[in-house]
Amino acid sequence: MSSRATETILVVDDELNICRVLQGMLVREGYNVLLSDSGKKALDLARTNIIDVLITDMIMPDINGVELLCRVKQIHPDATALVITAYPTIRTTVEAMRNGAYNFLTKPFDLEEVRLTIKNALENRELKAANRRLTADAQRTYRFDSMIGSSPAMQEVYQTLKRATEGTVTVLIRGESGTGKELIARALHYQGPRANKPFIAVACAALPETLLESELFGHEKNAFTGANSMRVGRFELAHEGTLFLDEVAEISPSVQVKLLRAIQEREFERIGGTKTIQVDVRIISATNKDLEKALADRSFREDLYYRLDVVSIFVPPLRERRSDIPDMVEHFLQRFNQKSNRQIKTVSAGFMDALMKYNWPGNVRQLENLIEKVVALSDQDAEIITEEALPTIIRNYSGD
Repeated sequence: MSSRATETILVVDDELNICRVLQGMLVREGYNVLLSDSGKKALDLARTNIIDVLITDMIMPDINGVELLCRVKQIHPDATALVITAYPTIRTTVEAMRNGAYNFLTKPFDLEEVRLTIKNALENRELKAANRRLTADAQRTYRFDSMIGSSPAMQEVYQTLKRATEGTVTVLIRGESGTGKELIARALHYQGPRANKPFIAVACAALPETLLESELFGHEKNAFTGANSMRVGRFELAHEGTLFLDEVAEISPSVQVKLLRAIQEREFERIGGTKTIQVDVRIISATNKDLEKALADRSFREDLYYRLDVVSIFVPPLRERRSDIPDMVEHFLQRFNQKSNRQIKTVSAGFMDALMKYNWPGNVRQLENLIEKVVALSDQDAEIITEEALPTIIRNYSGD
């Protein structure tokens, strides 16, 4: 018997013998099964029971299958639906799928095919539910109001972020390493209209030219030595979602040409392929380099730069917003207390004074790593961290 003993399937067909054949198989699989020989009776059952799967005939005397599907979906939005028909046509198929049908079953049907179709439909529903949960978690994690910092420089960043979130405009995020550019990119995605679609990140600086091209656009089998199978690229994976190009200034000139075309035309070919693949992708990129200098020495294409820099967000370095450091320290203390099972309430005045003087070449990432380290190395019963816990280079720092 299947482990899905609590899942309920509503079978609707004006031919009761078909209902009973399906009922026998489904009960053996461990499902709860409800039967109806009309659409109206099926709606009554749907109103008084939780329905996980609807299996309905397309043509019935009172309510047709598509109308029944729509009305059951209004009652149970997460229910998955299968439509039975003896005369499938493109028109009926498109109409049913557009209204939320998962698949078709053609009469006469094979019971094993029905069993596998239901199994796949339920697994697909679970994947969608898991994706919704992950998206909801990400939306909570990457809220603008969860970002740390109330300095004037960060207020300007927040205002630009809120405007950029309202649509799918291309965004270029600029700032030194460790300032939180990817955090901002994820916030733009998860607070925007594509939140439930993929967010795909590419670390452009981490890959050599040949591998980066394959990473972005994919390749066909045998396209080059070692290409033993076809690979889908990041552009395809990000379809209808967001592609984040981290350290975009590190992309080689030859790959820049292909990237420009993909952004401009919304299409490309895999390496070694001839089929043109069309995509709908929002581009968010980031760099810690001086792009104006790169334009001047021709290491970065001017036309690509203007495609990427539709909206520009500059994330200030930590040394230019030192007033945000106390709030950040409090936030990191709370996080790493839980991680290290500590009860540290605060830091000493000397500890904070040293942090405020330091120039933070590694920015927020460096501060975060520092707090994690001092919390982890603190005594189990410590409630305050003093300046003695700081590295010598920070404790003895005398100024910029």
